[in-house]
Amino acid sequence: MHSNEYFSTRRTIRQYDQNRPVDPTLLTGMLKAAAQAPNTGNMQIYSAIVTTDPAIKRELAPAHFNQPAATGAAAIVTFCLDLNRFNRWCRLNNADPGLDNLQGFTWGVIDTSIFAQQFCTIAELHGLGTCYLGTTTYNAETIAKVLELPMGVIPVITLAVGYPAVPGEMSERLPVEATVHAERYHTPTDDEIREYYAEKESLPASKSFVEENGKENLAQVFTDIRYPREANEKFSHVYRAFLKNQGVEI
Repeated sequence: MHSNEYFSTRRTIRQYDQNRPVDPTLLTGMLKAAAQAPNTGNMQIYSAIVTTDPAIKRELAPAHFNQPAATGAAAIVTFCLDLNRFNRWCRLNNADPGLDNLQGFTWGVIDTSIFAQQFCTIAELHGLGTCYLGTTTYNAETIAKVLELPMGVIPVITLAVGYPAVPGEMSERLPVEATVHAERYHTPTDDEIREYYAEKESLPASKSFVEENGKENLAQVFTDIRYPREANEKFSHVYRAFLKNQGVEI
């Protein structure tokens, strides 16, 4: 498959073949390859915890709201910002690490995300399906307890991995004009904004979301139902408190 075709047709997989485990050697090899991704200063301030034990997956599932991808995947891979290893190496060498702040946190989140996405691509090119679980930062403390994460190790991203049971559906995307700017940022007009979102709003699924939730439009489904301000602020507070307990001040 040509690379452009792979990226333009990739699908998120939420249902996995329960009778087909993923070879641990394959998982390790893919993570080793993914670690060649670029990262800040080659510090590699990240770690990945691979969970295949059914009992531990069951422990993790509530932290991911028991969504099917979390309960049915062959492996759950939790990608973490890892200051613990780097900090200890520095102190063993009489060096003072200085990453327990917003800058270090930002570097770590960026590098962990690149590592995770590199692994995601490699896994899919090996015929596996993946699904990003958007619940990791909501329940980071619970995940940390299950995975026994030490001080300085912070869950950032979780990927469900396994062989697809059924083909996933392609998600719609905004037109390229909405996200790509030539030379300088183009501030769109109101009419352009409406045009960017017109196709998304016209989809049958989008119209159903609006009707089912008694809203006026799709934007209100996002702001009032899916990602309401109150929940965002609550999880921000919880995550910030967890970061502080893990030794990071932001």
